[in-house]
Amino acid sequence: MRFLVLGGTVFLSRAVAAAALAAGHAVTCVSRGVSGAPPDGAEVLVADRSRPGSLAAALDGRTADAVVDVATMSAPWVRDALDALDGRFGHWTFVSSINAYADPAVRGGTVDQPTLAPLHDEPGPERSRTDPDVYGAAKVGSEHAVRERAGDRAHVVRAGLLCGHGDRHDRYGYWANRFARGGRVVVPDAPAQPMQVVDVDDLAAWVVARAETGATGTHDGTGPRSTLDRVLAATAEAVGADDLELVRVPGEALRSLDVAIWAGPRSLPLWLPETHWGIADRDVTATVAAGLGTRPLAATARAALAWERELGLDRARAAGLTAAEERAVLAAHTGG
Repeated sequence: MRFLVLGGTVFLSRAVAAAALAAGHAVTCVSRGVSGAPPDGAEVLVADRSRPGSLAAALDGRTADAVVDVATMSAPWVRDALDALDGRFGHWTFVSSINAYADPAVRGGTVDQPTLAPLHDEPGPERSRTDPDVYGAAKVGSEHAVRERAGDRAHVVRAGLLCGHGDRHDRYGYWANRFARGGRVVVPDAPAQPMQVVDVDDLAAWVVARAETGATGTHDGTGPRSTLDRVLAATAEAVGADDLELVRVPGEALRSLDVAIWAGPRSLPLWLPETHWGIADRDVTATVAAGLGTRPLAATARAALAWERELGLDRARAAGLTAAEERAVLAAHTGG
């Protein structure tokens, strides 16, 4: 098959390109050419999707048996891609997001429960890209465009928290990195908090397999339901140093010390308030039945740690506590 990956140089899109190549397909990657290189063996085309007409010019009448698009914040980009390939594609995968659901508190929802878990409204032109709802709303607008134009050839994947090799968000990787360094580690004392993660290579392989068979529909693309405690414990067991000690700090104490949730500076990544537990607690029964298989978390932890070592264990990070910040939290909580 001829796979066209819109992207192909970073994280999931690169993993999709690699999975398609490994399966013996011809792969063309289209990107700006500034974020890295696609996997060896892929054809490379350069286009800047922010420039009208750039993608159509790069494709120049080409056809594709399968298209995979991971566009994040721009439904117009998705429509432009559909226009550029009008009548010249077979299967179309659009990678949406769990953030397409409007209420992040709803737990256990499925894609076929629109009343329980409604989607965001499409963003209007007046909405700023800095609006916190725009990401999910833009994904919804993109989903609609793909279904309208690709119809019964469309597969929409609402991706959850992706982990493993190539992740530059520093969320799950923070824990693999920190546990490997050992010593006393601050972790949130949140035993009831749900958590779901999926290895990027597992999701990529599934996307390719669905395209190979022409399978369609809408699925939540995330891993099995678990808890943050179990995810961190399994990660610590897989990659933790011999002297690792997890120091559980209650949420109230963390908040009093200005430790942020989920991601960003001075945060404990993956820690969520109850108002957002739904984004890490989707019912993926239908996804599993559709063929998404997930490797043991230990394998993802080792892949994440290997990637962290490639980037540098002591680098400045997009998420987590610095060593000094963690020492301050430990001192405030335990007195030493």
